[in-house]
Amino acid sequence: MPCPPRAPPFLKRREGWSRAASSLCTWRAGGFVSYDRSKMASARLQKVLLLQLLSGFCWLSPGSSAGPVPLVIWHGMGDSCCNPESMGYIKKIVEKKIPGIYVLSLKIGSNLIEDMENSFFMNVNDQVKLVCDELTKDPKLRGGFNAMGFSQGGQFLRAVVQRCPSPPMFNLISVGGQHQGVYGFPRCPGESSHLCDWIRRMLDLGAYTAVVQNRLVQAQYWHDPLNEEEYRKHSLFLADINQERSNNSTYKKNLMSLKKFVMVKFLNDTMVDPPASEWFGYYRSGQAKETIPLQETSLYTEDRLGLKEMDQAGKLVFLGAEGDHLHFSEEWFYKNILPFLQ
Repeated sequence: MPCPPRAPPFLKRREGWSRAASSLCTWRAGGFVSYDRSKMASARLQKVLLLQLLSGFCWLSPGSSAGPVPLVIWHGMGDSCCNPESMGYIKKIVEKKIPGIYVLSLKIGSNLIEDMENSFFMNVNDQVKLVCDELTKDPKLRGGFNAMGFSQGGQFLRAVVQRCPSPPMFNLISVGGQHQGVYGFPRCPGESSHLCDWIRRMLDLGAYTAVVQNRLVQAQYWHDPLNEEEYRKHSLFLADINQERSNNSTYKKNLMSLKKFVMVKFLNDTMVDPPASEWFGYYRSGQAKETIPLQETSLYTEDRLGLKEMDQAGKLVFLGAEGDHLHFSEEWFYKNILPFLQ
């Protein structure tokens, strides 16, 4: 494949071989002058060999691929990757507005039924590991991607960026994600209400027992403000990614690598308890009435995840959406979310 007429910006910014590749591409574009026939033949042969060698430098260097940044989507509780009225619709409108974009809507399981069931009954850490492996193996994501998680998919994708830095995630968009967990299930989506009745019974029996933690997805981000010690000690998922038990410097470093961390809070949410969790706020410890914003939490003041530093650098974006959980218009999506995907 031909080299561009001049070195692209990413080559100019790099040292070593990138600088050499840039100058050689320029040399190639300049051609040859004042050579006799034998020198011309020798030069032509050298030119062909060099071009074969440099085709990789000119076109396969990191960041050189053309086209929009790929998007990875993770659905919420009781949903699936490809429901035409939810994630399938989101995929469609993104592809409509960004021609040529590669959109991967994650499916956890071999079919849509398993995908939906696993949003209730599969260990979250195992799900995150599966997704990390899938992203690593996808050649279309090697240069990096943006990610958008809906409801619990928001905190699951945050676990992905904290635990799996390759391929790199650029922007993380959490649409109604519960980053400080939940303390109640006031309402459930669609036809999943009978499952939520069962979930409530399990949580009442013991959210932090080993059998419930290992089996029930929602227990793994259940955050009891009246029993913080039990939460920190026994929460398999949320307490880990929120650095409640120990300080994992890699988690902090990886999360801070994001360009933007966008959090959407639904201002009339009747499904998430408390809605403040969607902006990383939560109940003040020891009671379940008063909520505090992220900036007043120990997670922020101690900067265990780098959120304070990210906030001061303008990397955190807090968006409010009128309406109930995951209720937004196409126009709102285009205006508020699309800019972070382009």
